[in-house]
Amino acid sequence: MYAMISTRPDIAYAVGKLSRYTSNPSSHHWQALGRVFKYLKGTIDYRLSYLGFPSVIEGYSDASWITNLEDHSSTSGWVFLLGGGAISWTSKKQTCITHSTMESEFVALASAGKEAEWLRNLLYDIPIWPKPMSPISIRCDSEATLAKAYSQVYNGKSRHLGVRHSMVRELIVHGVISIEYVRTQHNLADHLTKGLGRDLVIGSAMGLGLKSI
Repeated sequence: MYAMISTRPDIAYAVGKLSRYTSNPSSHHWQALGRVFKYLKGTIDYRLSYLGFPSVIEGYSDASWITNLEDHSSTSGWVFLLGGGAISWTSKKQTCITHSTMESEFVALASAGKEAEWLRNLLYDIPIWPKPMSPISIRCDSEATLAKAYSQVYNGKSRHLGVRHSMVRELIVHGVISIEYVRTQHNLADHLTKGLGRDLVIGSAMGLGLKSI
């Protein structure tokens, strides 16, 4: 978990999933943990690098609908990059039950929006950072979520989504964030929401700035 929080966003989903069973792990969980350690051993020389120019913040948001059949919860994932390297990321089980892929994507987008606002306020406190700042771009792979974010009217029945819609709309109107569409294969938050093959995980890790140095 220390490695995941500090420098290894590529293992965030696996560590988050295994952390739910620390009090009573089964043999399957121990085997999965062994696979994580084997992957880390094979990529032990990976480091986060920040070589991109110009240095602007960009974010990616994604969600997997009902990944936990026990309580029908979904998983949110988002990541923010600065200078071509990841500076903030999460892979977290959603606390509310959503009724569609669009709703789960919107919950993840709202969480990413809160993080973007915090990062923007942090940069404002840095005197040498150029002002004014442009909105932080958050990319998601759901066109329905994108349309809902820019819609001025929320006509759903779920109160928790209505609150999130108002918050995202406020962030957009005040120029804090902007939402853009990205194809799933180019969404760098995809591996934070589901288990993927080793090659896909390594490809995403390279996109996040993890390189062998």
